[in-house]
Amino acid sequence: MSTPSPMATHGAIARWLTSSSRAPAVAHEAWQNDRPAMLRTGRPYDAVRMPRSLVHAAAESSAPDVVAAMLAEVLDGPVICHPGAWYYALVPPETCRSWRAAEAVVRGPGAWLGIPRPDRTEPTPVTPYWAVPVEQVGKLCTAEAVAELLRVGRARLEGASL
Repeated sequence: MSTPSPMATHGAIARWLTSSSRAPAVAHEAWQNDRPAMLRTGRPYDAVRMPRSLVHAAAESSAPDVVAAMLAEVLDGPVICHPGAWYYALVPPETCRSWRAAEAVVRGPGAWLGIPRPDRTEPTPVTPYWAVPVEQVGKLCTAEAVAELLRVGRARLEGASL
């Protein structure tokens, strides 16, 4: 069995990311113009909006490479960085129905999110990028792992012992 080429993989991932859109060509045009695509959450993923301060506290660093490595290890799923404010962990649809962690909110059906093109992984000062890129269609962070990361970040900010 052969491994799909990087271009085929990015194409499949792009189709999956834009599958909630009635006009995926608009998203692709935004990506071609080096802008994030505004896409609806809720299908095929929800997104947990995580405060930068909690993510950096959990990582014990604000260095993009250190934060990205921690997120990849702990969450094992795609995470978008909107520099200066938020990280968004992509989680399974319907997570918004059961989410109970006060440290973050979930964007579910009807919400919008700026999604960088699949290969936008280099940190930038203002443009969203993938801190942890999508590795395969449908692979998402678990809500439990995201809630635990936020709990650790809150505890570290408050100086509590873990």
